[in-house]
Amino acid sequence: MKKNNFSFISKNIDKNFNMFQFRKQMPKFVFVLILVLYLITSVLVISAAKSEKIIILFGIEVPVTIFTGVFSSFSSICIIWLVVFFRKTGFITSFILLFIQLPLMLINFFVRHNSTSIPGVFMNFFTAVAIVIIYINDTIIEKYQEKIRYQAVTDTLTGLPNRFSCTELIDNFVKGGTAFTVVSIDLNNFKSINDTMGHEIGNKVLQEIASRWDALAKSRRTNTVDFVARIGGDEFALVIIGYKNNTDVLDTINAYREEIERVITIDNYDYYVTAGFGYAKYPTDSRVGISMLACADAALYAVKQQGINNNILRFTPGFLESERSIEMVRKIRSALSNQTVFFYLQPQYDLSHKLRGFEALARMKDSDGKLINPFEFIPVAEKNGLIDLVDMTVFRQAVKFLADVIQKGNTDVTMSVNVSIWHLMKNSFIEEIREVIESNGVPADHIELEVTESIMVNSAEKALRRINEVKKMGLKVAIDNFGTGYSSLSYLNKIPSDSLKIDKSFITAMNGSEASKQYVASIVSIGHILNLKVISEGVETPDQIDALREIGCDYVQGYYWGRPIPPEEAAKLV
Repeated sequence: MKKNNFSFISKNIDKNFNMFQFRKQMPKFVFVLILVLYLITSVLVISAAKSEKIIILFGIEVPVTIFTGVFSSFSSICIIWLVVFFRKTGFITSFILLFIQLPLMLINFFVRHNSTSIPGVFMNFFTAVAIVIIYINDTIIEKYQEKIRYQAVTDTLTGLPNRFSCTELIDNFVKGGTAFTVVSIDLNNFKSINDTMGHEIGNKVLQEIASRWDALAKSRRTNTVDFVARIGGDEFALVIIGYKNNTDVLDTINAYREEIERVITIDNYDYYVTAGFGYAKYPTDSRVGISMLACADAALYAVKQQGINNNILRFTPGFLESERSIEMVRKIRSALSNQTVFFYLQPQYDLSHKLRGFEALARMKDSDGKLINPFEFIPVAEKNGLIDLVDMTVFRQAVKFLADVIQKGNTDVTMSVNVSIWHLMKNSFIEEIREVIESNGVPADHIELEVTESIMVNSAEKALRRINEVKKMGLKVAIDNFGTGYSSLSYLNKIPSDSLKIDKSFITAMNGSEASKQYVASIVSIGHILNLKVISEGVETPDQIDALREIGCDYVQGYYWGRPIPPEEAAKLV
């Protein structure tokens, strides 16, 4: 157990165990008070046992000796209180008291021939049994609580503190007004180690990195007080206090970077690992504890976007537009972690109202189960390097749904899935989607990837290579939101696509403008000239259906014939 790292947090976790904490903090004067009560009741037991007096109680003559059992019971309760509230100390004290009391009772019975001692002997015996049971049970509970407490704050793979422990530490520093720095760390290309050498080796590499960083934190060689945690996967966090200026912070971060960049040897193989570091300082960069990790994450994503593997970057407000964006990043990461990113399906029909297939639309819930508008979380996910994770989450779920549909005999269904530019350009994109398709046993030509024409603007050559790779796999490609971005016939002619999707804004404009209708007709004609199927989005009225049928559009998608629906309803529709 790495007590140096999380003992501070472990003390706070104890507060969740109310009874345990209550007993542990019982003041010493209570111990003395219980002892005094015990001695008083013991004296009363002896006095009552010897007394030959008779008192009048409610008009009835009652011998005083009858109160012997009452006082004896109360003294036993005092003994039990000692064990309950003071555990080991109370247990030992109780046994000493019972041991002293027993021979006195035996002498009273055998020497003085006082029969009132017999109930006392049995009472002492049963009290001893009771406190043994209480003490053993309490010890078991305490060990179980310690185990739960350890699990609550510890990453099981590396033994480092976990995300919960890290956030608790941050909250405590904020409450205490302590200046601190949070560093978000992400290993570079760690997935390649898992893919090529297996997850067992990957785990050993993570354990070695954790061991090095933990030893560095404990050694105090950085001249700062450091707290290292594993957030999840290949992500770590570093919390630093006790620095004088930003130079001290950078020196500490560089010390951890040097540790990870030393060669790691596992089973006679050498591995060279680098990482990106993004950091944020409290209270300069944010005064909200829950935002500190998000700020550090934002700086880290900026490092990743710059493409400098081992760079160190401090958070600036420009990385995220507002505190709301910071909170949205946290919500997205939480939703991905808690599997509350999911999908709805919007039907696509031909103009005879025959089902063509569905478009999978990303949806997300926050920790309270409240739906978050895609127009809120998708742009933030794109800007902060999380969109590929959102894309793949939806893609996996959509392909699994498609596999279930095909398995039930419905083989004439196309599943359209949106792919962001950033995800498409990712080096591992092809391998990721191929693994999902092959693991679900779905024919590739039943899947359509929707991309926007803007992919051709920044890196046309790479985009074309990537789309050609997609086409070689057998997938269909649709150009989404045509007409709203960088519309160009040269781009349209170069992209090896199968479908063209007309943006909703043009379909809506048809309602009151003949010119808009002719514009849509022109797009349909261009699509057909290029041998593309044309899909109109945002179809919401019967007049739009009639107009699109008239100008020869192939497919429609919109609220008039089908709103986005959960997979269960989509399965019934099929």
